[in-house]
Amino acid sequence: MMYIKKYAEVIVSGLDDKLTIQEVERLIEKPRFINQGDLAFPCFQLAKIMRKAPSKIAEELSQRLQGVSMDLFEKVEPAGGFVNVFLNKTSVAQDVLNNIIEQKEHYGDFSIGQNGIVAIDMSSPNIAKPFSMGHLRSTVIGHAIALILEKTGYKPVKINHLGDWGTQFGKLITAYRLWGSEETVKKNPFKELLALYIKFHVEAEVNPELEQTGRDWFKRLEDGDETALQLWKWFRDESLKEFSKIYHLMGIEFDSFAGEAFYNDKMDEIVEHLEKSKLLEESAGAQVVMLKEEELPPCLIKKSDGATLYATRDLAAAKYRFDQYQFVKSLYVVGNEQSLHFKQLKAVLAKMNFDWSNHLVHIPFGMILKDGKKMSTRKGKVVLLEEVLNESIQLALKNIEEKNPSLPAKEETAKMVGTGAIMFHDLKNFRMNDIEFSLEDMLKVEGETGPYVQYTNARAQSILRKAAWSGNLEEFRLNGEAEWPVIIDLLNFPAAICRAAEKYDPSLIAKYVLDLAQAFNKYYGEVRILEENDEKESRLALVYAVSIVLEEGLRSLGIKAPKEM
Repeated sequence: MMYIKKYAEVIVSGLDDKLTIQEVERLIEKPRFINQGDLAFPCFQLAKIMRKAPSKIAEELSQRLQGVSMDLFEKVEPAGGFVNVFLNKTSVAQDVLNNIIEQKEHYGDFSIGQNGIVAIDMSSPNIAKPFSMGHLRSTVIGHAIALILEKTGYKPVKINHLGDWGTQFGKLITAYRLWGSEETVKKNPFKELLALYIKFHVEAEVNPELEQTGRDWFKRLEDGDETALQLWKWFRDESLKEFSKIYHLMGIEFDSFAGEAFYNDKMDEIVEHLEKSKLLEESAGAQVVMLKEEELPPCLIKKSDGATLYATRDLAAAKYRFDQYQFVKSLYVVGNEQSLHFKQLKAVLAKMNFDWSNHLVHIPFGMILKDGKKMSTRKGKVVLLEEVLNESIQLALKNIEEKNPSLPAKEETAKMVGTGAIMFHDLKNFRMNDIEFSLEDMLKVEGETGPYVQYTNARAQSILRKAAWSGNLEEFRLNGEAEWPVIIDLLNFPAAICRAAEKYDPSLIAKYVLDLAQAFNKYYGEVRILEENDEKESRLALVYAVSIVLEEGLRSLGIKAPKEM
């Protein structure tokens, strides 16, 4: 980041302040190929301002920068519409390594957030339904975003907005009373409750009256019926026990488990506010907020039978979270199929004159597909996350037994590798892309995988153990050539953290650690790191820096890095 800022300052000076330093910093990028330089400034945005072709601007700007800060830049040259610079390898390499060794895991930390609180609505599985692969994305994306924002100076509050209310509970209660047994459910809560839920929908196709019975039972639940509440609480408690096992396996904790039911006594205030503001209108017997000016469909607040809806609860939740946390941002890590809902939510809150509605951000993501289709709990087309995690862990343990049977703490290492493989496979994909479920691809230990990055770090740690390196770099002695691709990747870590935080995109960090691991492995294959000569200590400093950044990069994704594999 320091070199990007310095380059931005030089560019701004060369442009006679036509752009600000902040504008230039955002434009600076890494050239596609290393022989094109280390930093590139694209001139395309200047074409309209200066009324010249980008290539012409790049040529003129390069001429103006010749001889400027040559202690920092070895060379400046135009390339198409870009101004590319080659950094001074020796001074930059020494500077980068010293910074990482001094700052350790705090390398790449920022104070951008100034301790502002960010509420993050994430994971949010449905009670009485198994934790499927379909819930993996919200969970790991939300967790990674929380860690990345924390590294940039925010205080994340992770909220598990459990799906513990709604018509589905009326359906489940109906199914349990018709076909369930307490003994069977207690033996295997998730399996039996899922079977009952699926059976309800199968039977409802033959007997549509069951749908109304389900709605009636949910109304009784809302009205405080003792039988309904007792069953609902039992389903909820059993579900939370099962969810906790999975979260513990992935190393994910929450600050709040306030689900939909938590807001039952907070919705009247919202409805009253809407009534007083004359925002509620009747439509086919239901109460809605019209959003014609926003070019959105009406937001349904109450059904014709008086039952509340998802939107009513989310309005209450949004207000409660602001009152409780005074957040500077409130993020909703929810699938892209809910985009319309969050547009309506923000629009209604704005109409209610809540200024903080501008701080609500929907972070959408694509689906995990099975055979090209969306997974469906009600149709039984579901892959259980716990089974996938356990299978991945067992495969990791098998690999360890075969390749490194004397490894201490094999089970713990297998857990890190197995869970890391599943989480990384999700996070390396841009969140808006759909992902086809493939256990085989998730568990690969070579290529663009979590285990590949973890193994690279373990290799670095092994080198340091063999060398018994002290952890200090007294005198830098590398010439900057062989290690330069690694140095450049290390240099870019803080910028990757910033971009990932700004775009809410953990895949940028996943791609970054893959690039760094590949660059280091290439270096490892070409250079005899432990050879006794004047450069050995500097080479070990490079290895140490790589390990620090790989571990911190993985940690920012919620993934642990074993010291040995």
